[in-house]
Amino acid sequence: MSISKVFGLLCCSAMVACTAVQESSGPGLGVPISAADLAPWDISIESDGSGLPAGSGTVAQGKALYNTHCIACHGVEGGGQPNDRLVGGHGTLDQMDQVRTVGSFWPYATTLFDFTRRAMPFNTPQTLSNDEVYALSAYILFLNGIVDEDVVMDAQTLSAVRMPNADGFIMSYP
Repeated sequence: MSISKVFGLLCCSAMVACTAVQESSGPGLGVPISAADLAPWDISIESDGSGLPAGSGTVAQGKALYNTHCIACHGVEGGGQPNDRLVGGHGTLDQMDQVRTVGSFWPYATTLFDFTRRAMPFNTPQTLSNDEVYALSAYILFLNGIVDEDVVMDAQTLSAVRMPNADGFIMSYP
């Protein structure tokens, strides 16, 4: 057997041994996450509303919450500044200066609930109750002219909301 073959076999054996050690013990970083630690983050909502929790809220409740938790970042009635606009932009998606808001761009109302519950308020995410998130969703959808002022938003009514840009995306999965 040539030196190069012997060297090749030794290198291959060493790689297999190292791989086996790494697979059994891992890199030695962190600890496995427990089900209890994962639960607060396992809160995804599907586009059809699957995963929406119990609770409800109204436009009036949402307005009060918005003025307390959201106005500093998203401006009066969702008009933006210093952060993104939440309202308006209807009819701009076919222009160079698109205004992408919840009402003009987002294809699913359930995404509003999911994102708000997961990431808002920016400085204290996941501190809003489900009722508060439903109320804020109702208010933002109302400001965009998508729901009526007297709507009671809950899992059923939010799932039934048809967003203006619902057909604006092409799904590429089989």
